[in-house]
Amino acid sequence: MKKRNFAVIGHPIGHTMSPFIHKRLFELAHENGDYTVLDISPDELPVKIHTLNELAGYNITIPNKQAIIPYLDRLDRKAALYGSVNTVKNGEVQEGFTTDPDGFLKALEYANIAFSGNICIIGCGGAARTFLYEAALAGCHVTLAARDMNKANSLVQEAVGKIPLADIKTSLISELDGEFDLLANATPVGMYPNIDNMPVSEKALSRCKNVFDAVYNPLETVLIRKAKANGSNAVGGMSMLVWQAVVAHEIWDGSVYNIHDIDQLIEDSSTKLKKIF
Repeated sequence: MKKRNFAVIGHPIGHTMSPFIHKRLFELAHENGDYTVLDISPDELPVKIHTLNELAGYNITIPNKQAIIPYLDRLDRKAALYGSVNTVKNGEVQEGFTTDPDGFLKALEYANIAFSGNICIIGCGGAARTFLYEAALAGCHVTLAARDMNKANSLVQEAVGKIPLADIKTSLISELDGEFDLLANATPVGMYPNIDNMPVSEKALSRCKNVFDAVYNPLETVLIRKAKANGSNAVGGMSMLVWQAVVAHEIWDGSVYNIHDIDQLIEDSSTKLKKIF
């Protein structure tokens, strides 16, 4: 079987878990794929696109998720909705996808967390945008909590413009009130090296049945640890990171994986991360 070449592009792109995760996924699917890291800025895309088009496929991270779009022939439905691409499949056409939403949903599904009811999303950046759109599409009652109300309101206006029936309200994080079926942290609060921080108060956390934390370093943040101590079902960001990669392989090759293998990959990725930092 001829080896096919894949990569992840970004700028700057230093330590990344992508090669470790994707190489394992190729092995599990018995696909002969090589996966490398390419540091490419948006300004370099015009001269680098030929190199990218010679790959079988590639992943994209900040700051190229929007910049890559003019160089693609087609976007799938979710990529068009988000105006963002993190996976490209090359063939007769160059097609862009976003696997972050499905990675998020699969992480919740396999943690037995229902994505319904009252949802609180913390933050107003890229990850919050993903969680907000998916919650709106699922018909959830959403509270977007942030420190910057201007940014939060702008994100809500954008979401409602694309999903007119979206049920969304905003709140300052410090004024967060009510009970939630799911709290999703989309901020970097609690990330290494500031691992003692938590994005919400313990009082607010105590009113959340389920918790998802997009932070994956450390594997178990203070938020996750205290949520579990409260009896909440809680899952960290490494699960989403792996699952969004799984979806990329489903796009590239139609690969199918055993859930136990993915569980092991999530655990092994966490071990690998500890060795990097």
